[in-house]
Amino acid sequence: MSSTLREVAETLQASTKKVQLLYAFNGTGKTRLSREFKELIAPQTDSADEDASSSLSRDKILYYNAFTEDLFYWAVDAQGDAEPKLKIQPNAFTDWVLREQGQDFNIIANFQRYAAHALTPKFNVDFSEVTFSLERGTDERLDNLKVSKGEESIFIWSIFHTLLDVVVGTLNVPELEERDTNQFDQLEYVFIDDPVSSLDENHLIELAVNLAELIRASQSSLQFIVSTHSIVFYNILHNELGLKDRRKKDGCYLLERSEDGSFNLNTKYGDSNRSFSYHLFLKQILEEAIASNSVRRYHFTLLRNLYEKSASFLGYRSWSDLLPDDKTTYLNRVIQFSSHSTLSNEEPAEPSGPEKQTVAFLLNHLLKNYGFWQEEASAGEQQA
Repeated sequence: MSSTLREVAETLQASTKKVQLLYAFNGTGKTRLSREFKELIAPQTDSADEDASSSLSRDKILYYNAFTEDLFYWAVDAQGDAEPKLKIQPNAFTDWVLREQGQDFNIIANFQRYAAHALTPKFNVDFSEVTFSLERGTDERLDNLKVSKGEESIFIWSIFHTLLDVVVGTLNVPELEERDTNQFDQLEYVFIDDPVSSLDENHLIELAVNLAELIRASQSSLQFIVSTHSIVFYNILHNELGLKDRRKKDGCYLLERSEDGSFNLNTKYGDSNRSFSYHLFLKQILEEAIASNSVRRYHFTLLRNLYEKSASFLGYRSWSDLLPDDKTTYLNRVIQFSSHSTLSNEEPAEPSGPEKQTVAFLLNHLLKNYGFWQEEASAGEQQA
């Protein structure tokens, strides 16, 4: 049944499940759902006291999404003379973790667990910026590095993961008077939306396993909601958290958005292949976009995902092995339009007509040549 995003949030709130796991394509509305859920649990007040409002939200719900990452940005130096620094916008989230909880050393340790041990972040005195250095194992040391986007994402996640570790450990103490702090006593929910952006598969898998371990370690009434567009991330959490057991009845969902802007939150059982036949779901989405001439940039990403999944199933070393003979041409086109870049001066926002035809041609090539079952038309249909 079609629902508004608010109604989807209310459905998630009504659940008594310890963990709820959502899959949705990028652009469906996962991040907006996390914001809607936050407003449902801790509505923004009209008070001019922003700190009080932030505290209210923080006391009832912790959430990680694209807006969390937006709190961090690199200082721009047009002349290239200044040292690269990752700036932190003033906010209650990092103030809580760094100033109130004093978790900077644990954040660094968690970051180095995901990234390289020799790559070291350093906070300034008031925790408003971070610099990175690299130890070479000798006396040589590289200071003031601008880390990659993936390493930046890992660093930001490490801050949230460190806080979550403190929260879980604190709430696992059943007696309120015996806890180190009572700041988390009112906490009800943790909503995590796609912490895997810009991560390679190795880091993604490690992050998923560690998150599942942390969730399993939670013995309090704290409830977790995790949404993602990554099939790998979804499947690892699904298996690590034991959500494959049908006796649990719900807790795993496919979030879809309809043409009219409404949403469907469909309960699913099993991992992505068993619960919603992900490869067939991709095929359906691509066929509908081709039929309606509504191919967009993200459809190239879906096409690439379908090729990758097919290649893996069939035992090919690379998804490009499934491309037509002129592989270089099609490979370049698919990679160009499945890029995560959003810079308007680099690439057009919408594919051209011939580029849209590339999606149709490559989908047809895959379906005809690599074992997808094709339904034969009946004699009556052929004569019609």
